[in-house]
Amino acid sequence: MSAHAAADPPDARTREVRRVLTLMLAVSLVLVTAKTAAGVLSGSLAVLGGAFDSALDVLTTVVAITLARVAGQEPDEQHPYGHEKFEALGALAMVAFLSITVYELVRTAVARIAGGGGERVDTSLGVWVMGGSLLIGLVASEYERRRGQALASELLLADAAHLRADVFVTLAVLIGLLLTRLGWRTGDAWTTLLVAVLIIRTGFHILRETIPVLVDEAAVEAAEIRRMAEAMDGVDAAYDVRSRGRREGARFAELTIAVQTGLDIEEAHEIADLVEGEVRRRLGARRVVVHVEPLSAAPARVREAGE
Repeated sequence: MSAHAAADPPDARTREVRRVLTLMLAVSLVLVTAKTAAGVLSGSLAVLGGAFDSALDVLTTVVAITLARVAGQEPDEQHPYGHEKFEALGALAMVAFLSITVYELVRTAVARIAGGGGERVDTSLGVWVMGGSLLIGLVASEYERRRGQALASELLLADAAHLRADVFVTLAVLIGLLLTRLGWRTGDAWTTLLVAVLIIRTGFHILRETIPVLVDEAAVEAAEIRRMAEAMDGVDAAYDVRSRGRREGARFAELTIAVQTGLDIEEAHEIADLVEGEVRRRLGARRVVVHVEPLSAAPARVREAGE
């Protein structure tokens, strides 16, 4: 048996993920400062609510930066498959923070609707600040989303989704302020309930992308890896195929190949090396392990298929 590891270290990717997250942290700090100041000066509870949501962005990004540092570490004795799952755990943390945001939005909106609206406020400052925040949030979330796709980072994609949720909240607050200026005192509350539904949808999307990583969903169909191996010279059959990891460079695969009975060890080892190299190259895997057995020792179903 032999094994191969991907040659490219994850250091560059990890540094880039952390760089993007640090930039997003700076953006979130600017937004929360501006919204808090505008909320206090204008007396708008809606704007202060937007500041609370941006403060959650700051917290989640700090958590994400910490997790990115851990996720980028090389495999060790305690974590032989690496630390990439910490990114997925970070994405789950984002969903938890999104849940807090939804709860606060719904609670506040229902209270305002029941009370017939809020106190009258000076909306001019709030409109300008929330309009600027909306533009900044749109640009930042789209940039982070694209970098997340380019780097195949669950953490960046989850953080971008949370930032987009903040954009929805900002938009709802802005619309609510404009409706308040027009005289509809509960308009912002009804809009906020719609935003809560959109945030729930965002959280569901994150879960749909993250859970397969945590439960080790197969990276590639076993039949596809089996076909790769059986197409190699000297391989009579391939079976017991397993794979995990959704990102190239962080995938792992394991399989058993059956070779002709009586083949000497060196020839069998050479065939295994060729299979490992081919599967690793085509999957973009970090590590591929191939077990070798003589065809006579393979399960009956495998022997029958190889005859």
